[in-house]
Amino acid sequence: GLAVLVYAHRYLPLHLTHQGRALAQQTRFSWLVLLFMGAMVGLVLAQDLLLIFLFWDLTAIASYFLIGFDRHLASARSAALMALLVTGISAIGLLVAVVLLQTSYQTFSLPQIVARLESGSNETTAAILIAVAGLAKSAQVPLHFWLPRAMAAPTPVSAYLHSAAMVAAGVFLLARLYPVLALSPRLLDLLVIAGFASIAVGGTLALLKDELKQLLAYSTIAQYGYVVVMLGIGGTEGVAGAAFYVVAHALAKSALFLTAGAVTEATGASNLSELGGLWRAQPLLAAGSGAAAAALAALPLTIGFFKDELFFATALHASRPVAILAVIGAAMTVAYASRFWFGIFLGPIRARAQPLSSWLTLPVVALGGLAVIAGIVVAPAARLASAAAIPSLGDAAALAPAYHLDRRPENLMAIAAYLLGAAIYLRRRRWRGAGEGLAHFGERFGPERLYRATLFNLNVLSDTMHRIEVHDLRSRIASILLPGGLLVGAGVLATPYQASFVRGPVTSTDVPLILILSVIAVAALATTVPRDHLTLAFVLSGVGYSLAVGYALLGGPNVALVAVLIETLFALLFLGVLVAMPGTLLRRASAQRATGSRRWRDPLLGLVAGGVTFVVVWGVLSKPAATDSAANAQIRLTPDAHASDVVTAILADFRGLDTMGEITVIGIALLGIATLLRGGRLR
Repeated sequence: GLAVLVYAHRYLPLHLTHQGRALAQQTRFSWLVLLFMGAMVGLVLAQDLLLIFLFWDLTAIASYFLIGFDRHLASARSAALMALLVTGISAIGLLVAVVLLQTSYQTFSLPQIVARLESGSNETTAAILIAVAGLAKSAQVPLHFWLPRAMAAPTPVSAYLHSAAMVAAGVFLLARLYPVLALSPRLLDLLVIAGFASIAVGGTLALLKDELKQLLAYSTIAQYGYVVVMLGIGGTEGVAGAAFYVVAHALAKSALFLTAGAVTEATGASNLSELGGLWRAQPLLAAGSGAAAAALAALPLTIGFFKDELFFATALHASRPVAILAVIGAAMTVAYASRFWFGIFLGPIRARAQPLSSWLTLPVVALGGLAVIAGIVVAPAARLASAAAIPSLGDAAALAPAYHLDRRPENLMAIAAYLLGAAIYLRRRRWRGAGEGLAHFGERFGPERLYRATLFNLNVLSDTMHRIEVHDLRSRIASILLPGGLLVGAGVLATPYQASFVRGPVTSTDVPLILILSVIAVAALATTVPRDHLTLAFVLSGVGYSLAVGYALLGGPNVALVAVLIETLFALLFLGVLVAMPGTLLRRASAQRATGSRRWRDPLLGLVAGGVTFVVVWGVLSKPAATDSAANAQIRLTPDAHASDVVTAILADFRGLDTMGEITVIGIALLGIATLLRGGRLR
């Protein structure tokens, strides 16, 4: 993070100047990066599932603003929305998993849940939802398509979020909640399959893409596929090795992303086909980037060598086919790391390079140097990974990576990966056609096409519903009441129901209540008759005042008083609006009288809705539930809320806070509109 901020200190002014934007935007960028850093730190340190979910969502929100930092570009806005939707929708699954675990163990504390963890349906469902959320965040197949689009973000965002932080949050979640996932061996097998699929898809496309950041994005998908495979296989090497792999990949990949940004700033080119021979003009950048590429390719004397050694050891513990796939995946890494570095710095000079500020080269050199130092003195990184694995394994995990000059399987697998990777790179023209055919097939029938089709159809549905809803007031009310009525009807049909209707005694004291209820019903039906707006306002007020009398007769004088006050305010408001409106508009609206069947539609619908509600409520009250209801519990707790009745308690404790929130939202909206009006942005 520090290296990226140092790099951004020089990169952002150049980036903003090229786009003709104010340099003050750099401050906003810095605050967004710090917000994301804080969210990541909170996510890593949280011991509470709710806090984990909170910081998880906060990283998604911060990344949305960072990916869409160049908001004047449609590609940046679309990429930000795609990343938010894919990771945000999967986060809903994480929230459901949190609720399921809390339901089973009556706590949100992760250590307490892990200590009491038992296999069950809730745990299995939670594990599946956690896996989906983690795979989506880490851009694993089939939820990988958002990451290449996110390369529309400025280079520092790609270097930090999409190589070392946000994408790593997904595998961190899988590792942190590994005890839950481990309860389902089949789910772990699915993680292995998803990981190898990501290695294959990401590696193949990284060998085909010409744009620098696209190449690195697909290689990131593949690299985190390694981590997912290691977590799926499990064991000390798997879980602790996954943590080590994340550290090694972060050092290498962030340096390569920063290299891509520096090269583009120096030459104006962002495609490999436009670059070459830059080591002569930028030897320092070439050295730092070369060390990072060597670490990614897992060459000796870099930290990357040990990440692959641990990966091979984990694969050997699984099965021989897994070990073979591991070698092929590592060979693809060697190939696309070589393609990136050789394509930029070797070969003929294709683009003239301008001098680069040391702010853009030193972070690359520092990260590349760390990758080499950590490859020579590996113990600190190993201790860090071992400590990170303790919460996942529940016990100390001792990693002891070291160089061994012998014929152990890991060394033989590494040599095979180097040779196969070199062959893939050198003979890339022979298989390029087949690879492009597979890539074209994925574009036509892959998950991104499904995402875009779903988004398009949802927008069409939204527009259709919006046109129906805003057509008139009747449509707006129907759009609320009709779905609500269907839900009530479905609930009645799905509930065991006995048609027993008990008639209670009617005494003389009930006569006033019966009369006022009759008045309310007649007044409500009468609202469908008047054509004159003033008469309609008085009839509506009559309904409200009649309800107030009903509250008073039922023993709620305070509620009746509130109803009278509210009804009076609404009556005055109606009269004020009618006075202010043009008379021609009111007369035209009054002349539009419903004819034919529409004249009886509103009263009939009202009678049907009221009748169904009456029957349902009568049936429920006729056969009370055997268990104590929540309403009775609220009545008993009323004195604890310092209220004389439950209605007062609800108004004071719940509705008061709710109203305060509504007022706050309206106030913020007014401030936003006022700001837009003042700035001339809203016309």
